Amino acid sequence: MATGKTSVAKVVARKLGNKYVCTDGLVIKRSKKTVAQVFDEEGEEAFRRLEVEAVKEVCKMRNVVIDCGGGVVVNTINIDRLKRNGIIFLLKAASDTILERNFREEGKRPLLKVEDQAKEIERLLKIREPLYESSTDYVINTTNLNVEQVAGKVIEILENVGGKGASVSKKK
Repeated sequence: MATGKTSVAKVVARKLGNKYVCTDGLVIKRSKKTVAQVFDEEGEEAFRRLEVEAVKEVCKMRNVVIDCGGGVVVNTINIDRLKRNGIIFLLKAASDTILERNFREEGKRPLLKVEDQAKEIERLLKIREPLYESSTDYVINTTNLNVEQVAGKVIEILENVGGKGASVSKKK
């Protein structure tokens, strides 16, 4: 969360002339509730079920840039589906950067509706980091990059021109 997924995906889609699709957006459309409302009223498990259906739907699409929520990795079926026909990028950032960015977007992240957000970010990263690392094709550290810089790196990789540099590493 707060690594730039949505902003970067929109820029990449625009620059490539592809459609931008957000799995959270599909959950919102299907449930007729915000992500926060689904979490508050039905719980995380219900949200994850809706997310699986959203991933299933987007994986049938072509020429799209898919923006998945940070928790998409908790269900391996999502990753299996995404990997079939796509390239998965992990955008990561230092936990203090995530915390700082979250403060700018106050209230948008249901999992951070806790007293100690820094501790919760660390807890989530500890759980999810191995899942992220095993699921991704490329890792881009967004901590010290702006949206345009990250989008440029994604496009560079997709065009097989580069992908070199300290903040980008090929997985596998």
